[in-house]
Amino acid sequence: MPRKLRRIITDIFLYSILILICLFMILPFIWMLSTSFKLAADIFGYPPKFIPDNPVLDNYTYVIFEKHALRNLYNTAVIASLSTIATLFFSTLGGYAFAKYEFPGKRGLFAFLLATMVIPGAVMMVPSFIIIRKIGWVDTFWALIIPGAASAFWIFFFRQFISTISNEIMDAARIDGASEWRIYWNIILPIIAPAITGMGLIMFMFSWNAFQGPRIYLKSPERMVMTQAIMSMQGSAGFTAWGEYMALSVISLIPLLIIFLLFQRRIVEGVMAGAVKG
Repeated sequence: MPRKLRRIITDIFLYSILILICLFMILPFIWMLSTSFKLAADIFGYPPKFIPDNPVLDNYTYVIFEKHALRNLYNTAVIASLSTIATLFFSTLGGYAFAKYEFPGKRGLFAFLLATMVIPGAVMMVPSFIIIRKIGWVDTFWALIIPGAASAFWIFFFRQFISTISNEIMDAARIDGASEWRIYWNIILPIIAPAITGMGLIMFMFSWNAFQGPRIYLKSPERMVMTQAIMSMQGSAGFTAWGEYMALSVISLIPLLIIFLLFQRRIVEGVMAGAVKG
């Protein structure tokens, strides 16, 4: 068999496998979208149909006007945006300090920072809740924004990235009279912009999909986020309005899908930026 023909057959085989895997992975999303347009009687009909015979918008109108999905969407967007901005700001500052400054106890402090990464999150739940309650942040957005603003993992990540920046650039800026803050803001941040953008998008998506934190700290219905609203759709005695459940899930997914489609290259760049030498 000629080499060119063998290569074509191999490519066709590999692409066929990849297409099948993609279809298998996207199947749940297609079913979710289909179910969101179905009447309750059609959801468990046999044989199952991906395209409903009588598509309706009742599920969407119910979750939007009765369950206040747009309010939940707004709450989620505010928390995810502010927590991402705060985490990026303090993590880049911490990474900059550990990467480019020498101060007493730096190695010990950095080792302690890394050690905190191995502590299970469940161990910190009760102490964190007690502190948040003492401050008076229970049932406020601040409980989900401030505590995670200085993350050991992200400080370590940005420290590794900033360590690759030449010190000569900073020395030249100091000779020109630039302050340390200006060096950070006008030199360091633009250089690490790909990492900031990519990791910021990942932080945003993690915060958007968070459930444990909101479940612990947010009590009022008007402060509920999308994950809480989706879980609240599960009825008692095993009954769930699946059409409405899926409609709310689709509404929650749309912003993330748009962000991913617009910034997927940035996300990949941000992930690849982590493969730098410390």
